[in-house]
Amino acid sequence: MSGDASPISSVAFSGWTTTWPTSLLAIIWLIWLASWVGASFWSGQTRKHVTVIKTSRYHALIVLGGILFTPWTSRLLGETPFWHPGETGVYLLTIVTLAGIAFTWWARIHLGRFWSNAITHKEGHKVIDTGPYGMVRHPIYTGLILGMIATGIAVGTVTAVLGAVLISLGMAWKAKMEEGFLAQELGPDYVAYSRRVPMIIPFLPAG
Repeated sequence: MSGDASPISSVAFSGWTTTWPTSLLAIIWLIWLASWVGASFWSGQTRKHVTVIKTSRYHALIVLGGILFTPWTSRLLGETPFWHPGETGVYLLTIVTLAGIAFTWWARIHLGRFWSNAITHKEGHKVIDTGPYGMVRHPIYTGLILGMIATGIAVGTVTAVLGAVLISLGMAWKAKMEEGFLAQELGPDYVAYSRRVPMIIPFLPAG
């Protein structure tokens, strides 16, 4: 039996991943994802974490958003962009995306072994209020939201924009849940920190 891989390859290598310059955005996100996963082993021992059941709702939003955000969903639905920012516009939005990604890495390196993908209390956990954490309490979410929205606008499809919005809402929801957890775990130090530093958007009033 002869197998024709062309239908599979046409989906795997299709959508905005094969159209320059939006394919540049796909490459950037793939490199970020690989580096982020690779660095996940650099983390301290977890002392306490929020259960999967409690976090399932924001996870569902992020996963659904991620599915919509991928170029393959756009390809399967036969979407065409509802607007075209032009090559210059895409390059400018790529710079914004890179700025968001750089912000996530600055925050992750600054947080060190206290970082976790889940909502956790690490051994020796304390309030970090310097570097990017002096600008916002959740700089990793800030950078990701900025990058996702910039990419969605650059791609210009309904699913990419909707996916970016859902991922952003999921991260904001996660941040709110993390706030309550850290306030309980770290006590007055975190409460005082939350009163002087904005949560996700820099320069806004704290709270």
